[in-house]
Amino acid sequence: MKMQDIADLAGVSIATVSRVINQPEKVKIETRLKVQKILEQTNFVANAVARGLVVNSMKTIGVLTVDIRDLYFSNIIYTIERQFTDLGYNVILSNTGGELGEKKKYLLVMLEKQVDGLILVGSVFKERSGNKHILEASKNVPVILVNSFLEGDNIYSVLCDDAYGVKEAVNYLVNQGRKDIYYFTDTKSASGLAKLEGFVLGMKENGLNETNIIEVSRDLEGGIKGSEQLVADNRKVSAVICGEDLIAIGAMKAFTGLGRKIPDDVGFIGYNNSILAQTATPTLTSVDNMAAAMARQAGELLVDTLQHKQVSKKIVLTPSLLVRESTNLSSK
Repeated sequence: MKMQDIADLAGVSIATVSRVINQPEKVKIETRLKVQKILEQTNFVANAVARGLVVNSMKTIGVLTVDIRDLYFSNIIYTIERQFTDLGYNVILSNTGGELGEKKKYLLVMLEKQVDGLILVGSVFKERSGNKHILEASKNVPVILVNSFLEGDNIYSVLCDDAYGVKEAVNYLVNQGRKDIYYFTDTKSASGLAKLEGFVLGMKENGLNETNIIEVSRDLEGGIKGSEQLVADNRKVSAVICGEDLIAIGAMKAFTGLGRKIPDDVGFIGYNNSILAQTATPTLTSVDNMAAAMARQAGELLVDTLQHKQVSKKIVLTPSLLVRESTNLSSK
């Protein structure tokens, strides 16, 4: 028995049925008694959706990510989940995978569950082919993009200046006297392209070869194969910057296996400042892209939006470089 069935039997609207359940004092006595009698006869039990029709809030947030196994995504999601749980919200998580059709499907699923707002984790949710599905979703609920930006009503963004982060990594290596610097790029997402832009700009400004770019897969094997390619091509290499910590660890593994000393012969810089960077041997210098701070800002943005407060449409955080053994020549 659905609420619509109750409404049909009583000859009233669904909203009236919901008010009888949640705020009976606001319904005329004769209507209330009629609806209550049918509720008793049908043994109807009100659910969260019914309550939501009156209070205009399901106290539920929808969070979407493409791969919960990814440390970067999982850390952001954990922070968001804890934040909203403490505020009394339920959090529904969808692991969409990278296919556009799946992303669209899960967006619709979230809307059908009548969430109060959506948080899309990762720049991979911004499609180069168009973002009508996100724009449509924002007509129903506020949408927060983490590490991406999309212009639109009821759409808000919190992102890291990834181009700046990689550019500063280049400058740091140049200041060490390293010139044969390579970049391992792994994705053409908005974030991935921004990192690539930062590398090209940093190399150009330092008068170095900005074409020193190798495309690799976003995993340990990607770092290994990218390094093997450099060696096979007899490239002179003094440092490698990678778009992810895991790729950089794979690259270090490969060069160590070839007898290269780290950081004396080759320096390595990763990205995300994950736990992997801290536990690697040697420990990995990494760009901290402020994942936890982005998550907190995204949560605050959504809460303020739901409370109809004035908020910024776009918040940009500045990353920082955390120097560890993989580049720290002074530690030798």
